[in-house]
Amino acid sequence: MIKQSIITLATLGLLTVTASAEFNEAGCTGCHGQNFEKAAMGKSKVVKDMTAEEITTALNGYKDGSYGGPMKAIMKGQT
Repeated sequence: MIKQSIITLATLGLLTVTASAEFNEAGCTGCHGQNFEKAAMGKSKVVKDMTAEEITTALNGYKDGSYGGPMKAIMKGQT
């Protein structure tokens, strides 16, 4: 339950990170799983196992191009 709360807070923080007026969770859960339990396309970290700080760092890094491996281009478009 605590991890779910952290994910929820990180997801809400995504609004600030991306400066987006709306957040489409389906864009995340399609690859990462309904409960963020999957490694997207078998390559990413499992989001539910990440801290809020790690999620924020990753999302900011995808946005500015300083983070990510094989999925960098896909995630840049999502952020």
